[in-house]
Amino acid sequence: MTTKTSITRKSRALGVALTPKAAKYLEKRPYGPGQHGRTKRKADSDYAVRLREKQRLRAQYGIREKQLRLTFNEARRQAGLTGENLVELLEMRLDALVLRAGFARSMAQARQLVVHRHIVVDGQRVDRPSFRVKEGQTIGVHERSEGMEPFQVAAAGGHAQVLPPVPGYLEVTLDRLQAVLVRRPKRAEVPIVCDVQLVVEYYAAR
Repeated sequence: MTTKTSITRKSRALGVALTPKAAKYLEKRPYGPGQHGRTKRKADSDYAVRLREKQRLRAQYGIREKQLRLTFNEARRQAGLTGENLVELLEMRLDALVLRAGFARSMAQARQLVVHRHIVVDGQRVDRPSFRVKEGQTIGVHERSEGMEPFQVAAAGGHAQVLPPVPGYLEVTLDRLQAVLVRRPKRAEVPIVCDVQLVVEYYAAR
């Protein structure tokens, strides 16, 4: 099980906030963890830079290496830029959209809500965080779960201060805990920190 402390350390190591708590911590300590965190490190190799960027992308979506590799292979088969396709496909995961809609305050919480069968897509319960939401589908909270405290907080806009604004590919009715994926996300709209070209270069060399 990943602890809050280890998530904060991981956030500092990758230079990206993975939770609201980590975001506050990074504001106070904008350097890596450990006794050498403040010191200027020697220049990383090209491989290390690409690996770190790939790890940064993985961490922000909270996915395993196998899942990222499979999505990369799918992105490469599609028309357009592979890196942009990769982020757009990852962003259509159910857990990612639950977070973007404001139903959760972190990716880990969004994934937990899905796994525990609180989330529905077009009225049907879905318990796979990796479920690919299609354009036009509606994401909501199961009626038996709507009264739970986390969802009451969400419906009242309780996560607004720690989340980016709702992106244009989602139409959200927060007080009803509903969101519609109106179109495929565009990389420029997706609120993650990543140089996707470095991720492409990492996999291209493997």
